[in-house]
Amino acid sequence: MKYQFPEKFWWGSAASGPQTEGAADVDGRKPSIWDHWYNIEPGRFFNGVGPDNTSNFYYQYKEDIALMKATGHNSFRTSIQWSRLIPDGIGDVNPKAVEFYNNVIDEMLAAGVEPFMNLYHFDMPLSMQEKGGFESREVIDAYAVFAETCFKLFGDRVKHWFTFNEPIVPVEAGYLYDMHFPNVVDFKRAVQVAFGTTLAHAKAVRAYHALELDGKIGIILNLTPSYPRSQNPADLRAAHLADLFFNRSFLDPVTKGEFPSDLVDILRERGFLPDYEPEDLVTIKENIIDILGVNYYQPRRVKAKEYMPHPDAPFMPEHLFDNYEMPYRKMNPYRGWEIYEQAIYDIAINLRDNYNNIPFFISENGMGVEGEDRYRNSEGFIEDTYRIDFIKSHLKWLHKAIEEGANCSGYHLWTFMDCWSWANAYKNRYGFVEVNLDDNYKRTVKASGKWFKELTDQNGF
Repeated sequence: MKYQFPEKFWWGSAASGPQTEGAADVDGRKPSIWDHWYNIEPGRFFNGVGPDNTSNFYYQYKEDIALMKATGHNSFRTSIQWSRLIPDGIGDVNPKAVEFYNNVIDEMLAAGVEPFMNLYHFDMPLSMQEKGGFESREVIDAYAVFAETCFKLFGDRVKHWFTFNEPIVPVEAGYLYDMHFPNVVDFKRAVQVAFGTTLAHAKAVRAYHALELDGKIGIILNLTPSYPRSQNPADLRAAHLADLFFNRSFLDPVTKGEFPSDLVDILRERGFLPDYEPEDLVTIKENIIDILGVNYYQPRRVKAKEYMPHPDAPFMPEHLFDNYEMPYRKMNPYRGWEIYEQAIYDIAINLRDNYNNIPFFISENGMGVEGEDRYRNSEGFIEDTYRIDFIKSHLKWLHKAIEEGANCSGYHLWTFMDCWSWANAYKNRYGFVEVNLDDNYKRTVKASGKWFKELTDQNGF
């Protein structure tokens, strides 16, 4: 065995409630911002497929958990939908939701699959967005109550909790680049949302630790290492600035309790500091995470600015650097993302050297491919050897980091089964398990799922 991983390594996959459960308007669930956006602008979604038409986990969870076991999972991350558990965002808890999540957790434990539970995966309840989302103190406090409610209901069995998945994404996509609802393009408001999210996270961490439960709490961050075009000082500066905005803006406060001083200086110079109370900084300082989840898909390559932005253009982070397309880079043409496996090693070593070797795991890594049906073999399952190769090539670099002392305890693929991917709907497939939308959501394990069982049985390859 050339690549042997540590004992009790977490092998599994990740998903989310809004992307897999379906049952969007049954048993008391109320709309999230995704349901609302689809209702008003269905044309913004690939093939017009909205969030009601997800992968039916709400009804097929027993079958799915059995397939997790069959594909070698010892752990699985999903999320609790705020709009299902507390449908109005505040107030009464939905007993049907409690029953569902209890059933899922118990079924996972019975199958030997450790539940990793996330609390927020881009899915703001519409009622909370109408109050201002994470720009609002009321919503920040409501989220903290939602988190504490989850800990009290399920914390006796769930030992790994995560406050947010990729909190930078709603900031970027919803408040800068017009990719997600509420489709705001306003850097000042984006900063306020980022700060409010960080404060909400810290309040949830505080609530979890106050309950003295037997478990750990963290956050899931998508880290995209910023590589300079060259070693020219101007390119190095550009990479540093990109890293501040897109990685350290969340990584530093959740692990060190403070924001990077040079990022704060940039915001102050331009009049973009958020509104906050002095005690907010104390709350963030005193409530750092126990464990970090790292989502890694692609690197960020940058260079010094070639042309200055128009003085009347709304400020964006890219006013300080340019994105750079490295010649002859390896690409996933379906997703439009560079494949650069070494970055997973670079992330791990950065956490080792600059973040006190914090315990972490790879909480997402994966490859979305369009039109996978063309790879179906004579036995009727998809021969996704490209996904196996993708996983192996990343695990080799992760193994090297672990050998060099990085504190990594697991690897989760995105995702277990083909799921709905926001505005992209089902355009690209990511799963170990195929979901046939035209045949009652029929599940079929792909070649990668069969291989993953071999990998986890051997704890390496």
